[in-house]
Order: sequence, then structure tokens, then C-alpha cells
Amino acid sequence: MSFGDPNNPYGAPQGQPGYGYPQGQQPGHGYPSAPPLQQPYGGYPAGPVEMPGTVKAARVMLFVLGGFQALSGVLMMAASAWFAKKFEDAVSSDSSVSSEDASRVADIGAGVMIVLGVIVLAFAFWAIFTAVKFSRGAGGVRVSAIVYASLVVLFSLLSLVGANVFALISLVLGILIIVFCANRNGGAWFNRPRY
Repeated sequence: MSFGDPNNPYGAPQGQPGYGYPQGQQPGHGYPSAPPLQQPYGGYPAGPVEMPGTVKAARVMLFVLGGFQALSGVLMMAASAWFAKKFEDAVSSDSSVSSEDASRVADIGAGVMIVLGVIVLAFAFWAIFTAVKFSRGAGGVRVSAIVYASLVVLFSLLSLVGANVFALISLVLGILIIVFCANRNGGAWFNRPRY
């Protein structure tokens, strides 16, 4: 049975050129046809192809925080000798403390500064590694960014209690990272199907 067969129950009714189009308004007669619907593999709707602006902003903020933390971690480790000297001078000024004890206190102070520097460098690596993974972005990357930003907010609040005004910058960046990764655009980016 062909399309033009009058006995075909599934064909176009006689006298009309096609289904759903009035006379003269068929595709190709001055009216565009609907674009073909392309479903990705599996028939599921596609996620966003390009990273949303808020997610890009969160990624940049992670790079900024990680960069500043890496710089401060290196400075803390480099300044450990200076702090050791200051500790030794402060302790040796007390006449009741021997020079051996002053040296021991200075070594402990330098060791504490180096350990703190390594911890800050580990946080910097966490931030930068998470930001690098944003392009492939799975749900775990989103969770990592939110947990990292939550810790940044917590430590920023503790620093603000100690009257560190510069902690306001990291506090604001941490809150923005949480908001940008947890909003609808962040959910769409990190939960998109991957093929």
C-alpha cells in the first residue's frame, strides 16, 4: 500500500496534502520543518553541554583559595626558622631557663610551623585538585567542593573570632562556593549524563 492509496486506512485523508498541515503550509512550502529531536544514547535527555557560569565562578574561587593557601603554606614552612629564633630569644630572656631548654622550645616551635605549613599545603592541593576535576564533574567532585568550602567557612569564622579581618575574604568565597555548587545549575552540571 502506498501513501496515495485511497484504501489505506493509515494514509492521508483524500483532499489534504498531509497530517496536521493545512493546504499550502506543508514543510517545504515556505514553512520550516521541525528540527529532528536527537536523543543521546539511551534515550535520556542530555545535560548541559557547557559549564554554567556559577559553576565556573566556583571553580575560579577554588583555584584562588588553593593558590593563596599554597602560598601561605610555603611561607609558613620558610618562616619556621625565623619563628624558631624568636621563640629561642623569648625563652632565653628568662633567666630561669637554660639554653638547652630554649633551644628545645625553638625546635618544637619550628616543627609546629612546618607541620601547620604541610597541613595548609594539603588543603591547597585539595582545592586545586577539586577545581581541576570540575570539567568532568561527577557528584563526588561537587561533594568535595562543598565539604572543602564548609571547612573554609568554619576556619574563617574561627579566625574572625581571633580578630583576623582577612578571614572575611575566605568566608565570603567559601559561602559562594557552597551556594554555586549546591544550586540548580550546579546540580544540572554535576549530575548530567556522561557517555
